[in-house]
Amino acid sequence: MSSDMKRNFALLSGPLAFLLLRFTAQSFGSAAASALGMAAWMALWWVFRPVGIAVTALLPIAVNAVLNLIPSGHVISNYFSEIVVLLLGADLICLTWSRTGLDRRVAVKALCGIGTSMRQQILAWLGASVVLSVFLPNVVVAAILCPIAAAMLKFVNGGKNPDVRQSAPILLAIGWGSGIGGFGSPIGGAANLVAIAYMEQLTGHEFMYVDWVLRFVPILFLVFLLNLFFLWQINRTTQDLNGSASYFKKLSEEFGPLKRGEKIGLTLFVLATLLAFLRPLYAELLPGLKPAYSFLTLGLLMFVLRDENGEVMLDWKYAESHVMWGMMFLFASGMALGRMLIETGAVKQLTALIAASGPSGGLGTIALFAAFGCFLTEMSSNTAAASIALPVVISITQTLRLNPVPYMLLTVVAVNCAYVLPVSTRAIPVSYGLDAGLQIRKGLRLTVLNVLLVTALGWFCINYVPFFARF
Repeated sequence: MSSDMKRNFALLSGPLAFLLLRFTAQSFGSAAASALGMAAWMALWWVFRPVGIAVTALLPIAVNAVLNLIPSGHVISNYFSEIVVLLLGADLICLTWSRTGLDRRVAVKALCGIGTSMRQQILAWLGASVVLSVFLPNVVVAAILCPIAAAMLKFVNGGKNPDVRQSAPILLAIGWGSGIGGFGSPIGGAANLVAIAYMEQLTGHEFMYVDWVLRFVPILFLVFLLNLFFLWQINRTTQDLNGSASYFKKLSEEFGPLKRGEKIGLTLFVLATLLAFLRPLYAELLPGLKPAYSFLTLGLLMFVLRDENGEVMLDWKYAESHVMWGMMFLFASGMALGRMLIETGAVKQLTALIAASGPSGGLGTIALFAAFGCFLTEMSSNTAAASIALPVVISITQTLRLNPVPYMLLTVVAVNCAYVLPVSTRAIPVSYGLDAGLQIRKGLRLTVLNVLLVTALGWFCINYVPFFARF
């Protein structure tokens, strides 16, 4: 097949999938079928990439404008949401790193500490992502770690963009790790707080945070191991990073002391991270200064502060041409698509199919809830997925006269484990060079493995760990 034919096939695959679902899934309703078709169109274009991935991310705006599936304002508002503001702020801060040379310094320090073995690199980046996302929003974690990893990879490749195969395991480790760590503590994500609210409403008494940790940390450890071994398997044919530990140590010493510009870039980056982490301490005093706005506020300071040469840290001409606008569109597209699926009733129809499948409460039911939670998170945010999935779980388990608590807890794990589409947190590594098609292909395999693991763990906990189900 010629290159032109391949490109034409790739271009047509998305619209044809859209039309196929729009006219064959009419039992869902025309609007819902169109929303499902929109999801298929975007997924195929992200895999085959006949156009830029950021162009694909703008499709919900255009298609909704033509078909009027939901109010246009409900779609467009996602493209400059609070999370997009956070990404813009983080990007503005990190742009100064390359201008001052701080990115090279941080890269060398990371290599000195972690080493050049790809297995060690994967373990370190996955571990850091998981641990940080237990306490911080997963978007913040990915926004913090991806530029550091990208700087390191570019440095060891002589200043050129790194080989896709070499960078993929590290960027996947950050994207996936910052997602799964979210269920490690109640403050790890809004989806967890949604679950706690439902459980307290259901039982009539408070769910202690320590009880959450005792139940979920062992599961998180096993999910972490699954991700680690899967990433190591991807890495089988990937070479270690260039250079030796002694070379990087010597290079680190040659940098000398931090310059004023480097200090400013590092200080504001650390301060933004601390403000996000310590938000509960000042939330009452500054209710509007959420992490998104603290990152943007400190990012705007870069246009005012001056380096050791008396020049501003950042000017708009440089920022305009270097800000990752595509990353923001990509992130927003997942939220826009999720809004379309929810408001058109597509999710409601899928829920009805689950209820009609005759779940009995056994292994099959656990697998069904886990798969449903993963699917919803791929198509929206984990908060939206939890808000949709948990009432379904409660309704079905109560109909079967089962204790809903363990099934709800397992669904929480599922909605925090998404690996496939380059939306939400998973859009950030793609913007730093990760192949979206590779993420989709590998992510599908890991999703299946993760659903099987959660199903097996759920069945074991329900049947042999009484504490897990006790509230």
